[in-house]
Amino acid sequence: MSAVRSAAAVKPSSGLATLVLDGFGTNVNMCFQCGRCAAGCPIAYAMDYAPAQLIHALRLGMEDVVFNSRTMWLCAACETCTTRCPQEVDIAKVMDAAKILAVRRGFKPAMSSVRAFHQAAMANIKRFGRMWEAGMIVSLKLRTGDYFKDMDLGKRMLRKGKLKLLPSFTGSRRAGRIFSRVKSVEREEIEQS
Repeated sequence: MSAVRSAAAVKPSSGLATLVLDGFGTNVNMCFQCGRCAAGCPIAYAMDYAPAQLIHALRLGMEDVVFNSRTMWLCAACETCTTRCPQEVDIAKVMDAAKILAVRRGFKPAMSSVRAFHQAAMANIKRFGRMWEAGMIVSLKLRTGDYFKDMDLGKRMLRKGKLKLLPSFTGSRRAGRIFSRVKSVEREEIEQS
């Protein structure tokens, strides 16, 4: 029996598992804890819980473990775990779902610098239509207060011409429309839940 056909038979037993299934379309109860996700993860060494362990905590409804974990914030979304899963659980999507649910429930990210990077990157892309590295760096430094870290690297990048001082506005209108559509879809989903 394929994972797709048998997924309907495995019902979520916790509120978190149900939220992930209903809101994000991934049934975490399909995971049978084989560990292939962690074996292929390039940053599993830095995580406090392996991806399968975080999924198990989701299944058990352990909000404090899930939402205070570093694992979901460290996930690089490379999808190696997802491609290796014999049950076709979209583990990268589960990590995104856990982050979204944590923010919605008011949990502070265990890795605040990762969230600051994400916010700075999204604001940069929304404004300029593509990544402007110099603006991204300035925005990130203002968000984290870590002004002098990597300064030597920045100087070397400038000397080699790898860091453009002026942004390109190519696609900024299109990016703005995309962000507006996403925001309206998110509002609708929140109102429905």
